[in-house]
Amino acid sequence: MATPATLAQVLRQHGTAYLDAHTLSTPQAKAWRAIVACRTKALGGQQLACDACGHSHWQYHSCRNRHCPQCGARAKDAWLQGRLAEVLPVPYTHLVFTLPHSLNALYAFHPRWVINTLFACTSQTLNVFAANPRWMGKEGGVKGGTPAFSLVLHTWTQDLRRHIHVHAVMACGVLGLDGQGRDQWHRPQRKPDFLFPVHALSRVFRGRFLAALGKAHGTPALACDPQAEPTAWAQRQRELYRHDWVVYAKTPLSGPAQTLEYLSRDTHRTAIGNERIKAITPEEEVFTVRSDDQGGKRTVRLPGAEFVRRVLLHTLPAGIQRIRHYGVLASACKADKLAQARRALQMPAPSARAQESAQAFMARVAKLEVMQCPCCKVSVLRVVATVAGCRQLPAPGAIGAAQPRGPP
Repeated sequence: MATPATLAQVLRQHGTAYLDAHTLSTPQAKAWRAIVACRTKALGGQQLACDACGHSHWQYHSCRNRHCPQCGARAKDAWLQGRLAEVLPVPYTHLVFTLPHSLNALYAFHPRWVINTLFACTSQTLNVFAANPRWMGKEGGVKGGTPAFSLVLHTWTQDLRRHIHVHAVMACGVLGLDGQGRDQWHRPQRKPDFLFPVHALSRVFRGRFLAALGKAHGTPALACDPQAEPTAWAQRQRELYRHDWVVYAKTPLSGPAQTLEYLSRDTHRTAIGNERIKAITPEEEVFTVRSDDQGGKRTVRLPGAEFVRRVLLHTLPAGIQRIRHYGVLASACKADKLAQARRALQMPAPSARAQESAQAFMARVAKLEVMQCPCCKVSVLRVVATVAGCRQLPAPGAIGAAQPRGPP
């Protein structure tokens, strides 16, 4: 059976052609080294053997880099289970806030500023609308409330072009007070599963982002803006004001779990998974993209160096949080606010003992899956040898970076 194509193989085979014409940033170089070394002897590992049937194999360590398509499966599952445990018994809405492509050049020079401003303006927009009694129910003259939503950053399209946007999963309603000062869940004014009109969201979102852009213009925060010169600045401003910015909203048909599961696929890995890479030839990569909303697929072919370039477009700056929570779900107040929301919605209190038991069970099952012999499926594997990893991983494109899987 042919070995499945992987992103690590793409970097080994076509990385040199890309490096001949491009220079890597520090985060890109770090991600490159990790992806190529992941689950190879470069990171070290153990030889596991079965006493019952004699089977043995090497198990090498994972790189745990968030851009690696081989890593993050268990972190993704843990994240998804944690979010599902926080779901409230109300309708949820899935929203997407997208930056115009006119800002892609700015992102290339100042990704950290663009990402942080995108998160800030999206959260400010949703908080402003949630506090407006025109959209959220009010009783006893009490206005406003605290929403519950999470934002997840994506920077790619299916064919790996740059497309900067955040997904929001938001509960329909806000946590507020009734006329007697007691916690109460205020539902949307229009109907239970409708939050805010997207055209109004788009205008406020655009206004806030452009206000932040204007404030940062000419300051060290945007010292390398490629369109800082007055003529180019004015041209970009006209383009940004010319059209409404894209804001999409849809009530998940199968509830919030459907959207959370969709978002979890990319929360802890890079823009493309190994399962989408279908072939690697001396000249090009062949991979699949989604062609419709019904799960249809089509094939895309790209020259090797261009494929590598597009993958590296989505390497995030060090320390950037791709997932952020707000309002009721904000880490600073979640313990209290979530408990208040559950009381207001008359939800039974979650059993801490049951949650702890479930986590222990999952950890035990995961360990059994790793240590069970894959041949006889009866005996438990034991460590019979170990190999230490490299002190320093080879530089991207170096011959020593091509570490095949196998015993040392």
